[in-house]
Amino acid sequence: MIDMNMVIANNILNYLKKQNRKQTDMADGIGTTKQTVNKMLNGSRMINAIELKKIADFLGVKMEELTQIPENLQEENVVHAFMGKVASQQAKDALTIADKLSDMILFHSRVRENGTRMMETWGDD
Repeated sequence: MIDMNMVIANNILNYLKKQNRKQTDMADGIGTTKQTVNKMLNGSRMINAIELKKIADFLGVKMEELTQIPENLQEENVVHAFMGKVASQQAKDALTIADKLSDMILFHSRVRENGTRMMETWGDD
């Protein structure tokens, strides 16, 4: 399953890089904090439609460009790769549970990492 929030975050990061802009510039441009932008771009916070519109305006692109799924994006979820190879419903159910658990672990890991970063002092990027 494609994580659209990370697709959008990666697209935003690519545009920031191409335009030689920093996350702090974007935070100022859309009227939020650097911490919020950091959370958006590392996947620990969802980007809502209003924020996406502000970001698109800031970057001078259409919202559709920020939601564009790269053609070379491949499924990286190992559980989904095995899903088609199991025969029994019990095995499929177990893989579904494993998938949900791994998503929860990854999400909480990102939140913890972000919390640790937020406690560090920061200046210019």
